[in-house]
Amino acid sequence: MIDREPICARSGLRLSGLLLAVGLCPLAQADEAAGDTQLQTVTVTSSRTAEKARSTLRTVVDSATPIDIINSEQLLKTGRAELSEAIAKLLPSFNFGTNIAGYQSTVRPLNNRSLNPAYTVVLVNGKRRHNGSVPASGSTDNSGHNPVDIDMIPVSAVERIEVLKDGAAARYGADGIAGVINIILRSDPYGTHVGTSYGQLYSGQGETAKFEGNTGFALGGGGFLQISLDARKRGQAYWLDKADSGYRAYFEDDRQAAWDHRALKNGDPKLKAYNWAYNAELPFSDALKLYSYGTYGERRARVQNNFRLPNSNASIPELFPDGYFPLNNIEDTDYQVLFGGKGALNAWDWDLSTTYGRNRNSHSSDLTINPSYGPESPTSFDDLATFQFEQLSTNFDLRRTFEAIPLLNFPVEMAMGLENRWERFRTFDGDPQAYTVGPYTYPQYLADGSPNPLYAAYGGRTAIGAQAAVTIRPENEADQQRNTSSAYLSFVFKPTRRWDIGIAGRLEHYDDMPENENFSFNLTSRYELTDTLALRGNFGTGYRAPSLTQIGYSVTDNRTAVDADGNVVPALRRTVTPNSALAEALGGGDLESERTKNLGIGLTWQPAPRTSVTLDAYVIDIDDRIMLSENLYDRQAGNGAFGDVLASQGFARTDWISFYTNAFDTRTRGVDLVADHWTPFGRFGDVRWTLAFNWNNTTIRSRTSSTPAALQGQGIELIGHASEGTLVSASPHTKLILGANWTLGNLAVNLLNTRYGSVETWQQNEAQDRSFGAKWLTDLDISYTLFNSLTLSLGGTNIFDVRPDKNGIDNPNGGQAVYGNPPFHPAGGAWYTKLAYDF
Repeated sequence: MIDREPICARSGLRLSGLLLAVGLCPLAQADEAAGDTQLQTVTVTSSRTAEKARSTLRTVVDSATPIDIINSEQLLKTGRAELSEAIAKLLPSFNFGTNIAGYQSTVRPLNNRSLNPAYTVVLVNGKRRHNGSVPASGSTDNSGHNPVDIDMIPVSAVERIEVLKDGAAARYGADGIAGVINIILRSDPYGTHVGTSYGQLYSGQGETAKFEGNTGFALGGGGFLQISLDARKRGQAYWLDKADSGYRAYFEDDRQAAWDHRALKNGDPKLKAYNWAYNAELPFSDALKLYSYGTYGERRARVQNNFRLPNSNASIPELFPDGYFPLNNIEDTDYQVLFGGKGALNAWDWDLSTTYGRNRNSHSSDLTINPSYGPESPTSFDDLATFQFEQLSTNFDLRRTFEAIPLLNFPVEMAMGLENRWERFRTFDGDPQAYTVGPYTYPQYLADGSPNPLYAAYGGRTAIGAQAAVTIRPENEADQQRNTSSAYLSFVFKPTRRWDIGIAGRLEHYDDMPENENFSFNLTSRYELTDTLALRGNFGTGYRAPSLTQIGYSVTDNRTAVDADGNVVPALRRTVTPNSALAEALGGGDLESERTKNLGIGLTWQPAPRTSVTLDAYVIDIDDRIMLSENLYDRQAGNGAFGDVLASQGFARTDWISFYTNAFDTRTRGVDLVADHWTPFGRFGDVRWTLAFNWNNTTIRSRTSSTPAALQGQGIELIGHASEGTLVSASPHTKLILGANWTLGNLAVNLLNTRYGSVETWQQNEAQDRSFGAKWLTDLDISYTLFNSLTLSLGGTNIFDVRPDKNGIDNPNGGQAVYGNPPFHPAGGAWYTKLAYDF
């Protein structure tokens, strides 16, 4: 482990204390006559559009960059219990991944504009949210970045979500390349809401029960305290086929005939979770308000895996004579707390805050064995691996509007700020019996003197390591820290009544990167061609340093892997650090930072107060894009050139290896269209119509990685066809959302139709590529309110039970990849009921 003094002790905490001491005390005594001007730290570009963002419109038309608004009612009517999936239901540029196996089952990627979560900043009340602790390594995102786990924020705490869909690196951090998600918490000083819901899949599996509640209190003169809670429980669900009739699990014919041929239970894990949040503000005077928020969440998941067959070398008949389904037990704990103050001083609005957050992900197993210990193996493990990420951020922001300044006889909005962010990623090793090699070998003869078929099949050698487990050994432990200091300055000019120009710059210093100084730039403009039609555009640059997980993550994974032909096979996989001796021997090395450029141009049209339309096109270039290498293994059962490299570095010749590397320069092009219209039908009620569409296409501009010549001769590529496919074809190129919300008195009907474009899965062997066609999904929510306070709801998601195409690689064990990597939940339709009471 890395032994060094925590940077927060040396820098982050000092800056936090200095800013709080120097900033809050004098400003608390500012002139009360200065007025109370709220500093708008939302995802908009000026205070004028910040107020517009609080309207009921679906999209903001008078901002220089595209902004979508989702309110709490829209989130709840999606029927989804988790925040990330609800967002993907409502926004066409977002897609929700469907990892269905192992430790990635609980944290799924929320991709924006076909870019993984590494390129979208997540804020809560305008302040950066801390990241999760689990590196992305799933079906549509294998970048190794540790995304924010927004499902740890209770849906009941959310007032609205503001989504800035263009690059905002200069204002919110150099990683804000694809945009910003800003989650605004409830701030009502009164009112209480409680609700409960129950539902399940049409198959009868995956039953889900949820309770939600929030209440508000008045604090002082004009302050508030909001408290929110979500608790949910979900049953296990799996939907894959049974194994082929000729797939053998037993040596004996009679036992084989009695087997139900269920070899896979991969799908949604059994889950219990609760999230809690508070949001508070207390004014002391017109010049000073103190504020705070906090969230806390726990989630426990029980994940099924592939059946360990009685005739496999993972079998120990004395313990499990009929085989076993190993379990991953995953416990997540996540919290964040923020304290700050804001006010006004001599026409300047100021905001000072400090926030700390931590995410911890712990692995155990209630059912698995290490076969190399034979009958003496534990059948459960309390500690297999632990991941932890923590972040401390301090921000100081200033904003002022000048009616005129020298040489510029027009209004100018000026904003500036400082940020210090300390981050730390750590992993902790687990029980040695989970990963060490035990002394057991299969005996040649059984107790009755008959030949042992396991000995005959495997030469006495068992599988090694706790089955289906992710384990961390002492040599795998990581302790990576980073301190980032930054300053930004922005101006919004309004030279005429119809023309806005914005310019912003951000300077960042990373204490752990060779190129530790970075400057990001952003230029925006909007011009009103008429009173209803406007042209807008933006250009920006960004810089994303490798995440600490990409630099330091190292793990041993004893589950399964996909071979060059797309087959799911047992494998002992090792992810090694990019600068390790083994990675360098295979073509790796220190990671370089990603550099980006983004360009956008669009039109906004608001022909009537009830109608708004926005059309925006964009181009995003990312250089030196980081991703995980292919699953590298010897194609000659350990006897080839790759096996020689492994042996020279002290690894087993049959190990599978991967590591993170700078792989490609990419270009993403796309178009966003959003239309919102409200139609009054008199005594027949009102209908709000929405249309949202996204088209995107990612191409590889150049390859930045190379494979050693000795490995190329064996047909091995460091970054091959499969990795390329993850970027260019795994997400749908198009997504269309058509919605209608009809209200008639106490009755409300919400109908949502979504078309997901086709996707493809690519393998290292191009002949095994597969495509999956476009699909329409329909969601329906019907609610009725009694006594102005009690609301009954009945709804369904994917009510016509649409499934992805069954066109994946055919595996005889039941086809784990039969649906590929669908952009929607592959389990089919589901129904739910809700009961809510507001008072």
